[in-house]
Amino acid sequence: MSTDDEGVPGDDGAPSAEGADDYHENAEQSVIAVDENDEEQGLVNRLDAHTGDGRRHRAFTSLLFDEDDRILLAQRSPKKRLWDTYWDGTVASHPRKGQTQVEATRQRLEEELGVTPDQYDNLRVTDRFEYKRYYMDEGVEHEVCAVLKATLLDTTLDPDPEEVGGLMWVPYERLYEHPRWYRQLRLCPWFEIAMRRDFE
Repeated sequence: MSTDDEGVPGDDGAPSAEGADDYHENAEQSVIAVDENDEEQGLVNRLDAHTGDGRRHRAFTSLLFDEDDRILLAQRSPKKRLWDTYWDGTVASHPRKGQTQVEATRQRLEEELGVTPDQYDNLRVTDRFEYKRYYMDEGVEHEVCAVLKATLLDTTLDPDPEEVGGLMWVPYERLYEHPRWYRQLRLCPWFEIAMRRDFE
């Protein structure tokens, strides 16, 4: 199916005509197609961007630390279409058109975890990378992914079970230095890449 900017479903919510019998709610949403430099190339249907060979698009993963340098990991809900039940950084998603990565992170933190801006400090972009990974024969991620970091001063959480399967505080240095200790955790590929890179 076409992923050209002309005729691609956008914010009007129209799903792709092809594959109507295999409808998924992601077909009602759009993501921002980008080039390798994260320059916008228009909108692409979210389901189209994550099926077949995919389409490079903008994404983010956000990592919250407490004051003892523990990182908050979130397990993806079993209702997720890709990488369901895998463990992720704190939140990960796609900014909407016109949203900055920081604005998108603030929104997802509140929607997924009930975390409001007064609970954290110094939310900022610390890294950016491109990757492509296939999930069995069910889909693909091809993203230019920004990494954001903040310190959570108030660790009160109210997770949405539709989005989050579980939560875990992990000493970041131990996770980074001894990944074999965490083999029982299936980690999302974008989080594995993000945590192995250097960031502020």
